Amino acid sequence: MARYLVGDIQGCARQLEAALAQVAFDPQQDELWCVGDIVGRGPNSLQCLQLLRQLGAAVRITLGNHDLNLLAILAGVRAADPRDRLDDILALTESARKDWLDWLIQHPLLHRDDHLVMTHAGIYPGWSIDDAERYAEEAHQALICAWQQGQLAEFLSAMYGNKPSCWSPELVARERWRFMINALTRMRFCDAQGNLDLRVKTAPTDPTVPSTLKPWFDLRPESSTTIVFGHWAALMGATQRKDIIGLDTGCVWGAYLTLMQWPSGHRITQPGETTSAT
Repeated sequence: MARYLVGDIQGCARQLEAALAQVAFDPQQDELWCVGDIVGRGPNSLQCLQLLRQLGAAVRITLGNHDLNLLAILAGVRAADPRDRLDDILALTESARKDWLDWLIQHPLLHRDDHLVMTHAGIYPGWSIDDAERYAEEAHQALICAWQQGQLAEFLSAMYGNKPSCWSPELVARERWRFMINALTRMRFCDAQGNLDLRVKTAPTDPTVPSTLKPWFDLRPESSTTIVFGHWAALMGATQRKDIIGLDTGCVWGAYLTLMQWPSGHRITQPGETTSAT
């Protein structure tokens, strides 16, 4: 059995298919771990969903911010942004759209196996790996409960916002879940006090980044557990850490899709979209 980890796909179905073909991926024997952001900004979001769903139990997916955005659109909470290029999904029948919502929402915010853990954006510096696993499960169960009780729109509406910016175990209900989801799906920079800055999206080397901000992974101690994440295309995977691996290499922006074999670390890439998303 081989395990492969793939960075943000974001509707780039052609690159995903080519990468899987290059390693002769066999869903009967192999595993594919997806860091999230299956959809959004690329040309073939529906095809990406179909490809992954067809792989069945061979796939492990963590939800990313673009996947949550699609849930919010399908639930009627947000209007579709034309830049997200989700027309192929939105053109489906109401029944088919509901089917995709029901499938997508069941994927968690974190996967963990032995010495490997995967989330979309990373793990908040103030949390241990065990904390992150527990909080990811708590937030996902709150999402699932809202879906089952017919309160999904209310949950997703309350999910959006940048506050609270700092974690406290005293947070409750919506503020608590909002912080958990923001940390797991939107985080890039933090300050020394643990406040998330969800506005700055450039690379850490960009001179416009305030000196008070650090990449979240620079504020975490070394660990025997490897953290795999996506979300931050401007990094191009460069964390300068062996135990923290970035896999978003900007396929949808014209760079390339990265597929990495675990635990060897061998990477293959597929060139990204010739016309970048806007």
